[in-house]
Parts: sequence; structure tokens; C-alpha cells
Amino acid sequence: MRNLIAHIGLLLVAMWISLAWSSAPVEEQAQKISAEKNVKLTTNMGNIVIELYSDTAPITVANFLGYVKNGHYVGTIFHRVIPGFMAQGGGFDTDLNQKPTLPPIQNEADNGLKNKRGTIAMARTNDPHSATTQFFINLVDNDFLDHNEKSIRGWGYAVFGKVVEGMDTVDKIAEVPTGAMVPFASDVPRETIKITAAEAW
Repeated sequence: MRNLIAHIGLLLVAMWISLAWSSAPVEEQAQKISAEKNVKLTTNMGNIVIELYSDTAPITVANFLGYVKNGHYVGTIFHRVIPGFMAQGGGFDTDLNQKPTLPPIQNEADNGLKNKRGTIAMARTNDPHSATTQFFINLVDNDFLDHNEKSIRGWGYAVFGKVVEGMDTVDKIAEVPTGAMVPFASDVPRETIKITAAEAW
């Protein structure tokens, strides 16, 4: 019986270790997963190449790269697109089912980076420190999303990179008609915009 319990214990430890980057705080991993400086998202509407700002947003970049490397973004869609504002994705599959995530990360919006056109930032709830997988690409300068104070209303949205190739693809995404689709009341593209591959280098 003791051997069985010990064996089960070893299996649980092995499973815990196999979760790799998910079992340790992202803050600790920021130093380990920041070698890559670029990510390419391949979509059914074209490619989007993102330069990552690991020096100024190390936690956010480590988090994003972790999801890129474990394949999370493959098969997710841009589920919320608002012309003249932003295009959001990375959290839902083509059936609008939300994919599982790791714990949320610390908001780094106080890093001095601004929500200018072409930048990529983390989406979140009203809780400033609730970002997990979802991101958005700014279609215009959205200064009102920038950090101005460390409060619920003033924390802002953490920018961690910029589109360096494929902004025309993002603009094309913004032209797709949108509407309501359960569970969302609006802004869901009528045409599926899917991420088919994600790679970092």
C-alpha cells in the first residue's frame, strides 16, 4: 500500500513538472523565456509579425511566449473587432468556447509604452491584474487606454509589442462585418478569422 501511495505521489510530481512553464509564476519565468524577440501569427487572412518588448514588459512577454510555445493560440480567433478602435483575439475557439488559461499576470501598463496604432496589448476584465491569454491590436492611437495611475480606473492596458509586418492584414480584419453571436452581444466578425499557426524566434 505504501509503495502504491509513493508511486502515485511520484506520478503527481511528474505531472506537475510536465506542466513546464505553467507551474511557476510568470514573474519568475520572465528571465528564462525572453530570448525570442518576434512572433508570427498566421491567420486565414494573412500573416502578422509582432516585435516583442521584453526589456520593458518582461512578465507580459514571457506570458505571451509561453502560450505561443504551448500551442494555445492555434485555432483561436479574433472574436471582438471594433473598427476605429482595436481587434481582439487569443481566447476563444471557432465555436466561441473559451480555452483554458493559466493564472492571470501582473499588469505592466506602467512601463511607459503607449497604446498607439499597431501596438499589441493585453486584454483583461475590470480587474487590472486579470490578463491571461487574450490580446488586442490597436487600430488607432488609443491614448485613453494608457496607464495614468495605480487604481482600478487608471491602471491602463499593458502594451508589450508592435506589429512590424502585416498591419494591412489587421486592417483587413477590421473591415469584416460584425454582429451579435452568443455569448457576445456585438462586435463578433461574421467571417471566422482564425489563427492557424503561431511561432516565435
